[in-house]
Amino acid sequence: MWRSRSHSLELLRMFQVKAVQRWMSTVMSFGDGTHGALGLPSSAVGVGLDAYEPTPIPSLPSDIVSVHAGHYHSLAVTSQGHLWAWGRNNEAQLGPGFSSSRESWNEPKMVVGLENVKVCAAYASGVVSAAVGDDGSVWVWGKSKRGQLGLGKGVTEAVAPAKLEALSGENVAKVSFGWGHALAQTVDGKLFGWGYLADGRIGKMGNQLEESPLDSAAGTVSDLEVAGKRVLQGMEKENDMPTVWEPRLVEELRGVHVIDIACGLDHSLILCRNGALLSCGSDAYGQLGRARPDLGIFPVDISFKPVSIAAGLGHSLAICELDESDSSVGTTNIASWGWNQSSQLGRTGPGNLPSLIDALDGENPVSVSGGRVHSVALTAKGEMWVWGSGKNGRLGLASSVDEFEPILLDTLEGFQILQAVSGFDHNLVLVAG
Repeated sequence: MWRSRSHSLELLRMFQVKAVQRWMSTVMSFGDGTHGALGLPSSAVGVGLDAYEPTPIPSLPSDIVSVHAGHYHSLAVTSQGHLWAWGRNNEAQLGPGFSSSRESWNEPKMVVGLENVKVCAAYASGVVSAAVGDDGSVWVWGKSKRGQLGLGKGVTEAVAPAKLEALSGENVAKVSFGWGHALAQTVDGKLFGWGYLADGRIGKMGNQLEESPLDSAAGTVSDLEVAGKRVLQGMEKENDMPTVWEPRLVEELRGVHVIDIACGLDHSLILCRNGALLSCGSDAYGQLGRARPDLGIFPVDISFKPVSIAAGLGHSLAICELDESDSSVGTTNIASWGWNQSSQLGRTGPGNLPSLIDALDGENPVSVSGGRVHSVALTAKGEMWVWGSGKNGRLGLASSVDEFEPILLDTLEGFQILQAVSGFDHNLVLVAG
């Protein structure tokens, strides 16, 4: 039975309070190891930096209860509420005490500066990390000129975890990051947004909606010369970006109870308790899932009942409950839409509107995660399915071959898989024992 994110978070907090030493888990990783996000010593992956099959990370504690993959780095939370990090650190997204030398990025270490915080969840973008405490507080660190830290006007750097004071008094259940924007939902269903706001990716925020000259326009132009000129024009405007520097309530959804959020590179998905699935931001790849990609927060054109959502760079995913007319053998499936250049939708057909993945019919997926150009899912039977780009081993199938539809990752057969998440080009898998 699917449960709301806020309910699951409460269960995790209760677990951490009552955690005992017999809890045992292992984190595995596979995919692109260029930025150290796999956390593997060179001896574990042999020649080269990539891992083509799920490989245990040997230097993490044995009581990891959740993992999160940023774009190029990774985070793991222990049963005691400690946070570990590894991967890219050019923007201080690993926190203080970590070297900026690439040679040490693959070495997991505990994040310094959260000693008085019992961390129950962690989230990340490419340049920023965040931790949610068991009291619902949010702590952020890293560097972002787009206001993604949320620490106040002009604050673009936090080398140590800093509390998001603008969310004080709120009990935050989940945070999601795009490339330059962020959303946070509270246990009582409120939605907050901050960071880069072009294309309405965090709502109107009291400003006139405007298209991003850099993120969206170039993606919809087929002429390369014209697209190049638009990118250059957009770059010239980088110093005058429309930015919300601190979390603000998304006024369009005041009074609407939000139960899940997901940010792609420059779009957002919002799932409401009344069953409505909303989208906003760039629609350069059809990732909004609407026949009319108007600027603003509007419903996705989906005929199924979504119960949880995820977003890759330019594609969107939703676990949907099915009725008898949708499937004769399964109770859930995944709807996908958006960018499909590397088959990350796991299906054929038009990509701009949601459609179910036929290959997963009858498999009853319970969670899904999207990378740059690949996707992964867990099923009710505890199996992991992967599809999309196989470059750098990011599908874990011991090859670089793309998979046009979901395929079972059978090397994990026999493991009790607790969680599977994707960064841009790498994956983390949490297994019991």
